[in-house]
Amino acid sequence: MTADSLPRREDPAVRGFLFALSAYLIWGVLPFYMKALGHIPAPEVVAHRVVWSIPVAGALLVWLGRTSDVKVALRTPKTLALGALTASLVSINWGIYVWAIGNGRALETALGYYINPLLSILLGAMVLGEKLNRPQMAAIALAALAVAVLTWETGGLPWVSIALAVSWAFYAFFKKTLPIGPAQGFFLEILILGTPALVYLAVLQARGAAHFANTGTTDMLLLAGCGLVTAIPLILYANGAKLLRLSTIGIMQYIAPTMVFFIAVFFFKEPFSSARAVAFALIWCALLLYTWSMYFSPKR
Repeated sequence: MTADSLPRREDPAVRGFLFALSAYLIWGVLPFYMKALGHIPAPEVVAHRVVWSIPVAGALLVWLGRTSDVKVALRTPKTLALGALTASLVSINWGIYVWAIGNGRALETALGYYINPLLSILLGAMVLGEKLNRPQMAAIALAALAVAVLTWETGGLPWVSIALAVSWAFYAFFKKTLPIGPAQGFFLEILILGTPALVYLAVLQARGAAHFANTGTTDMLLLAGCGLVTAIPLILYANGAKLLRLSTIGIMQYIAPTMVFFIAVFFFKEPFSSARAVAFALIWCALLLYTWSMYFSPKR
């Protein structure tokens, strides 16, 4: 029997891996894009991320025939309230991220997204009563020690890292309770944010302070492209997560912050002191423990 005569199967795990990998690679190089917009205030960039994501996500839902879920959600006060909460959390996360990249603090964003999975399991223990095993407790302790090292170095908490980790952990936590699919949930969130974003941009335009139409073609294209670089990776990730095991996604989530780390150090030339080296070493050890516990826990 030749290779050509063998039955061809489309492996869902392979498709899921490619979807998720594409999403993480886009997120990994996103600092370059946001750095190009660093001269524009973060709230204005976030507003454009919201506004230009609406047609991208909307077109996808129309193509998939999933608009009915959004219509039902818009008529359900509880879903709307929960959507408003997750929309607020994701907009805070985006705002801090955009500001940090534009102000030479990409390393802190990498640290924040490294801490996030550890914060999520701590949140599960505190809110849902989930039991932590010893490796997980050790991982959380190492992460706390890393934060302490950075606090000692700078004389204050690494608030960018903590705020990113906290906002994304709570976003993911509440997102799971949205009674609609991830793509529909994302569209609902940006739809909720769309009106205040448009009002904000209109006020900027009226004052002559908007960058979209007043500072050249490059800024216009970059701001309009915010919809693509925001919506596409989220949609790819949502499709990948459906087809992959949680443990696989758990490993892959380190791809983006690792890329951001190398971009910050080798391309943006952000200072990497010995204290930061110790802090990141502690975080990487914590993530190794966390990953080990995920794969070799007796319950699994």
